[in-house]
Amino acid sequence: MKRIFALMVALSAAGFGCVHAGAQADIAASVYGTFSGMTTGNNVVQSPSNAAGVLLEVREIRNPLVGFEGTYAYNRADQNYLSQSDACPVLDTTCSAPSAFVPNNAHEITGDWIVSVKLANLRPFALAGGGLLLNQPSGVQTGTMSATKGVFVYGGGLDWGFLPHIGLRFQYRGNVYSAPALTTVLLSSDAFVHTAEPVVGIYFKL
Repeated sequence: MKRIFALMVALSAAGFGCVHAGAQADIAASVYGTFSGMTTGNNVVQSPSNAAGVLLEVREIRNPLVGFEGTYAYNRADQNYLSQSDACPVLDTTCSAPSAFVPNNAHEITGDWIVSVKLANLRPFALAGGGLLLNQPSGVQTGTMSATKGVFVYGGGLDWGFLPHIGLRFQYRGNVYSAPALTTVLLSSDAFVHTAEPVVGIYFKL
């Protein structure tokens, strides 16, 4: 947690330090949902549980083609593993395939490029970037381990400035990353996971 906090502070400092005259800078806090599908590989079916999360952003827009942000996100990403091995004969309902469930906290830190346009009090935007996804199993459970993965982020959304320094942010963020190996009971599927994240929050102009 200390490492994650230090990275958040560094991102915030970078965002505030680069603000210059004429740029629009803001900070935002949002909530989102995570929706991921199953992946298959290494004779294992793996899927993270759908969950809610929180997202913090430090953003600067210099012009329509030049904008950037630093983000930190947290959500529960409990992992389910199910073996597809031939250990259980077909139609043998008394046989249980090996499986594992790992309660997991997912911390994501990214830097994103933003393209946007200002239309009255609306600002539609698109983004793409990348960073790190830190998976940390929670609770006291033997045979688990943490995993850090690179993550590609893309998305788009709309800022609505209903007050001079306060507005609402609606966005969709998609994450693509390699399935984490968090248990020694079974291998990871080692396949790419796509997580869809609808996001809604509030931002404050600096």
